[in-house]
Amino acid sequence: MNDDRQVRERITEAGLKVTPQRLIVLKTLYELGSHPSAEQVIEHIRRDNPHIITGTVYNILEVFAGKGIIKRVKTEDGILRYDALKEKHHHIYCTDTGKIEDYYDTELSLMLDDYFRRKKIDGFEIEELNLHIIGKHNTNRKN
Repeated sequence: MNDDRQVRERITEAGLKVTPQRLIVLKTLYELGSHPSAEQVIEHIRRDNPHIITGTVYNILEVFAGKGIIKRVKTEDGILRYDALKEKHHHIYCTDTGKIEDYYDTELSLMLDDYFRRKKIDGFEIEELNLHIIGKHNTNRKN
């Protein structure tokens, strides 16, 4: 979704004013596509926009997360990363590399949704369900 029109729509649908800084941040998240940290977003943006203020990028990321435009993804080592994909998916986190991959499995999603629809958590309303799968890539696996 690097199309300016689509990026603008995503911002306005969340009730936010479209600014050049917001456009740059959201387009960068789509371009990187790898669950970047705020620092990685800033580094990427500064290649073409060296004068953008670090605090502005952090603020935009937090506003976007608060409005549901993006999601925060916390890693096992405590680093906060960002995900701009809206489609229902889960995450696979490799503890060796720190890489986060998107994992799509409709059957798993339906199973989780069904389970928690039947088995409620007292005093808690689930807004969203996604799984964060933590492990290591097995280089010795057999097909």
